[in-house]
Amino acid sequence: MSDQTRANRARETAKLLIRRTLQRADLEIGRGSYAGRLVRTLDARGIDTVLDVGANVGQYATLTRSAGFAGRIISCEPLGGAFAELARRAGRDDRWTTLNVAVGAETGEATINVSANSFSSSIRGMTDAHLRTAPGSRFVATEVVPVTTVADLVATHAVDPARTLLKIDTQGFEGEVLRGAGDLVGRVAAIQLELSFVELYDGQLLFDELVGAMAHDGYRIQQLEPGISDPDGRMLQVDGLFVLASGD
Repeated sequence: MSDQTRANRARETAKLLIRRTLQRADLEIGRGSYAGRLVRTLDARGIDTVLDVGANVGQYATLTRSAGFAGRIISCEPLGGAFAELARRAGRDDRWTTLNVAVGAETGEATINVSANSFSSSIRGMTDAHLRTAPGSRFVATEVVPVTTVADLVATHAVDPARTLLKIDTQGFEGEVLRGAGDLVGRVAAIQLELSFVELYDGQLLFDELVGAMAHDGYRIQQLEPGISDPDGRMLQVDGLFVLASGD
């Protein structure tokens, strides 16, 4: 057996051991991170702005930064507690703007249901399917929050749609956010959506409806990232990154 063969076998044995360890903890490892693949897409398409709708405490922006994205980030988060942490994280980054606001179909105010885990909070009601899968996501309070639109954000902050990723993580409110973008849908270079296969929030648009709408507006799927699954292993949700097919 050659030294190279021994080295290859040792490497594969080590990888198998790591995978088994992660599997026991119900964790997974793959070839490259989602954030790394995302940033490669942004670089390839000349995207230098991320409009981060539904930022929570800044997890998405932080991971995107750590993967090498150096452009502008505009993060919107309506909940007071989550926004305070978001603003703290962004405080030392002069290319990261934070806004304490929800984003929807039109400007005004809305009542948001605050979940125990914060990141499952939504303007929509929560279904039993969601609660069975994630009991810790139950609603525990409400907040009245200001609402703006993607169109207003783009105009106010001088955003170039052709160089922008619109990321929407609004817990079942994706359709309203897209409506508030108006004719920017079809002009924004890339859109990331949370896509549910079953109704987790009352009246939300589901995977087929949103994928169909994206295709109608000229987008194709670039990446899918697994989300939550129910106790019997059924996948309930994924994150989908869409890019304009005309950019290929």
